[in-house]
Amino acid sequence: MILVLRALGVGDLATAVPALRGLRAAYPGETLCLAAPAWLTPLILTIGGIDRIVPAAELEPLDAAPVRPALAVNLHGSGPESHRRLRALRPGALWAFANRAAGHHDGPGWIGDEHEVRRWCRLVRYYGVACDEDDLDLHVPDAEVPAGVTIIHPGAKSPARRWPPDRFASVARRLVAAGHQVLVTGSRQEHDLCVRVAELAGLPGAAVPRTGLGDLAALVAAARLVICGDTGVAHLATAYRTPSVVLFGPVAPACWGPPVTRPFHRALWHGTQTTRGDLPGPVHPALLAVTPDEVLTAATEVLTAGRPVSR
Repeated sequence: MILVLRALGVGDLATAVPALRGLRAAYPGETLCLAAPAWLTPLILTIGGIDRIVPAAELEPLDAAPVRPALAVNLHGSGPESHRRLRALRPGALWAFANRAAGHHDGPGWIGDEHEVRRWCRLVRYYGVACDEDDLDLHVPDAEVPAGVTIIHPGAKSPARRWPPDRFASVARRLVAAGHQVLVTGSRQEHDLCVRVAELAGLPGAAVPRTGLGDLAALVAAARLVICGDTGVAHLATAYRTPSVVLFGPVAPACWGPPVTRPFHRALWHGTQTTRGDLPGPVHPALLAVTPDEVLTAATEVLTAGRPVSR
C-alpha cells in the first residue's frame, strides 16, 4: 500500500496530478491512498486511480491513515513537519525531499522558485517513476451546469492575491456588453465578495451561483472563459483546457502559472520573482499593476486562440 500526503487546497491538488498518475502507472497492483482534506473528495475523484482517500488536515497527525504503509510519498512540502507526520506511520520507505532537520538525507534537494508541477514530478522521477508534466487534465464531474458562460472568480486565499472588486466589476460589465453571460463564483466564505462584484457590475442576483466543488469544476469545464487571480479555479481552467486569464501577484506564474505552451491560457504579471503567496495585508503591487483594459485584451486573445479537444 502506498500513502501520498497532499493535504492542501484545490490548486495544490491539481499541480500534483502528474506525479500522482506517475505513481499509479508505476505501481498498478498497489492500493494508492491519498491523504488530503475530505472536502476535496469531489475533485480527487476526477483524477482517477486513487483507491482510498484518507481525511487529513495540513500538518495535523494522520490519525486515519493505515499503519505502516509499504511506501509513504511526501507531495506536501519540503519538511520537516510533513516528513515527521509520515515517519510517524513507520512506512517501509519514505520518498521526500532531503531535509536535515527531519533526519531525511535521501531525496533530491528543494528548489524554492521551481514550478509546482515540475517540483513533484522531479521528486518522483528521482525515485525512478516516470511522469508527464502536461498530464493535467481532469475528468468532468457529473453535474448539471450551464454551458458557455464566462466565469469571474474574484476570491483568493490571501488578501495580497485579490484584485480589487471594482476592477473585476469593470471587466464583467464590458464583457456583458460584448455578449458574454457572466457568472461570479466563489467559495461560501467569498459569497459576500462575489455579491459585491456582481452589484458593482450591475448583474442580477442569479449571476452569483452557490456551487459545491464538483459543481464548480463542471462549470469551469463547460465555460467559455475564466478570469481569476492566482487561485484554485485557475488550475481547474488548466485541467479542463478552458480559455483563461489569470492575474498574478505576489507569486510569479513561473511558480504556479498555466503551461506556457498553451496559447488559450494567459498569465498577467508585472512583478519580480517570489514564492511567497500568502502574504497578509493589502493587494500586492504586482497585481495592482494589472489593468481592466489589459485583462480584456488578453481575454480576446485567448478566445481567438481557440479551445483544443482534451487528450
